Amino acid sequence: MLNFLLRRGLATAPVLLIVAVIVFLLLRMTPGDPAAAIAGDGASVQDIERIRAQLGLDAPVVSQFFGWLGHVLRGDLGYSYFYKMSVTELIQQRLEPTLSVAAATVVLTVLIAVPLGVLAASRSGGRLDRFIMSASVLGFSVPVFVAGYLMIWLFSMQLGWLPSQGYNRIAEGVGPWLRNLALPCITLAVMYAALIARVTRAAVSEALTEDYVRTARAKGIPEWRMLTRHALANAAVPIATIIGLSVAGLISGVVVTETIYAIPGLGQLTVDAVLSRDYPLIQGITLFFSLIYVVVNLMVDLSYLLLDPRIRY
Repeated sequence: MLNFLLRRGLATAPVLLIVAVIVFLLLRMTPGDPAAAIAGDGASVQDIERIRAQLGLDAPVVSQFFGWLGHVLRGDLGYSYFYKMSVTELIQQRLEPTLSVAAATVVLTVLIAVPLGVLAASRSGGRLDRFIMSASVLGFSVPVFVAGYLMIWLFSMQLGWLPSQGYNRIAEGVGPWLRNLALPCITLAVMYAALIARVTRAAVSEALTEDYVRTARAKGIPEWRMLTRHALANAAVPIATIIGLSVAGLISGVVVTETIYAIPGLGQLTVDAVLSRDYPLIQGITLFFSLIYVVVNLMVDLSYLLLDPRIRY
């Protein structure tokens, strides 16, 4: 396993480098000039050129890239054009809301999706199975922003149960923290629970056709125990895989959700950085998200060792 970790660790560097190159080039190829945005509408050409020189944007693209890459290798993600502070500090300030939304969404999604998938598999072909699978198709088909506005309309505007926007840090109280997380997490969980429930149902249904399940039933083992300790345990690898992919997919979902609910996390920060053409901030956040994606995939691969002892790296 140590060799596996070393190989994956060495493979991480080229992935991040490729991401850095692509993002850097795409930002320079898209229309818009950060210097013009900073200077304002009434600025002269000379003012814009002076700001470009101050930001180093007048240098060749290759020189800009290697200069930025050199700072990154030293642990410096750059300095935000518009926030006038370190990109690393900005990420640290906005990290808690994003991690809170993502972690709570994963917990809620797993608690909903896995039992529903197992229940559907145990009633394969029945009305309950068809209802759960139909609901999962609907949940996966609804865009995040549509689900978000529906949640606000129902739970905030009509029922008045939950706040529609904002975020309370956990240090300010667990109750307010959970109340502000409820709607964003439900919004994201609707889509990801639908996906995980379908995969769980398929994996458990396949496991239920195996000989060891028939043997367990012949021995008189209770149905719930057979489903959880035999079928679900042997179907855990594909379920863990789709949960890991869902966690990685939360990166895009969080951007939309934080914008809808005005949560001051990395998603909202990403939108602000793109709108203001803040090159260092966009590049730093993208690298950070890419690193999270790689780490999540690594953790999923390592979880296979616990879920299926037959797997060896």
